Amino acid sequence: MSQIALPFDWPAGETERDFIVGDSNADAVRHLDRWGTWPVMATILTGPRKSGRSLLGRLFAGRTGGQLIDDADRRPEEELFHAWNAAHETRRPLLLVADLPPPVWRVRLPDLRSRLAATPVAALGDPDEPLARALVEKLLAQRNLIAPPDLVAWLMPRIERSHVALIRVVDALDEASLSQHSRLSLKLARATLGAMRSADENRA
Repeated sequence: MSQIALPFDWPAGETERDFIVGDSNADAVRHLDRWGTWPVMATILTGPRKSGRSLLGRLFAGRTGGQLIDDADRRPEEELFHAWNAAHETRRPLLLVADLPPPVWRVRLPDLRSRLAATPVAALGDPDEPLARALVEKLLAQRNLIAPPDLVAWLMPRIERSHVALIRVVDALDEASLSQHSRLSLKLARATLGAMRSADENRA
C-alpha cells in the first residue's frame, strides 16, 4: 500500500495511530501540514462520513493551536464569520469540517460567502483497495477478531468502497462471531454477507 506517515510533530497517541494515510487522503494531510502557506488562515475539510475527517481535524488543531469547527455547514453563519476573522487576526488556523464544500451550503451572509469562496478546500476520498484493506485489518484488530490469512482478501471485492460499508461489514462479522460463539472463517463471512444482502434486498 502506498502510505505516508502523519506529518512530523503531530501529537502522538492512540488517535494518531487510528488515522491511516493512503492515496485517497494523502493530499489533504499534506495540505494541513503546510498550513503556513495557505492563502488565508482557514481551510475547509470535506469527506464522506466515517472517513476520519473529524479525527484529522482534532489532530490538526492539537498540533497548531488552531480552531476546529465540525459540521460547519450546519453551524450558525455568524459563528463561522467571527471564527474566520479571528483566525485571520491571530494567525491561528481555522479548520471547517463538512460533508461538502460551499456553495452547497447556500450561505446567506454576503461577507461570509466571500470569505468562504477564498478558502481552500481539502478533500478526503473513498478508500481505494489498499486503504480499504488496511482499514478492515485495523477494525478487526480493534475488536480482537483474528482473521484467517485469506479472509480479508476474500472480503475486498465483496465490500462497497466506502468507510461506512467497511465498518458495517466488520460490525456484522463481530456480531455473528459473538452470537455463534465461533471464530472468524470464510464460512462465517459468506453466511454473514449473504444475510446482509438479503436484508438489504428486503428493505429495497
